[in-house]
Amino acid sequence: MARIAGVDLPKNKKVYYGLQYIFGIGPKVAGDVLQAANVAPEKKVSALTEDEVAAIRSVLQAEYKVEGALRSEVQLNIKRLMDVGAYRGLRHRRSLPVRGQRTRTNSRTRKGKRKTVAGKKKAVSKK
Repeated sequence: MARIAGVDLPKNKKVYYGLQYIFGIGPKVAGDVLQAANVAPEKKVSALTEDEVAAIRSVLQAEYKVEGALRSEVQLNIKRLMDVGAYRGLRHRRSLPVRGQRTRTNSRTRKGKRKTVAGKKKAVSKK
């Protein structure tokens, strides 16, 4: 079992796809890391030798910020926006969409479960 950056890579997948289970590594970075470490992308994770795993680990530590370090950097960036009082920081603080999406009908994921407000129905007119 290959354990890189605190993540167990799935044994039955190719290394190229297995590396993408690590936070901060997408298709481009996975290809670059494998090329720098001289590992074939179509090789299975279970077929990796200890030397290949060590080479991948050393390339990641030397050139990329992944997992915990990257998560903390993202959180610090969001905190900085909030402290400065930037518009994006205010949107984060109110847990609303940050990138200009509409909020009247959509954005349920960001806003959470609906909070029903009493007295919103139209008044029935009497004749």
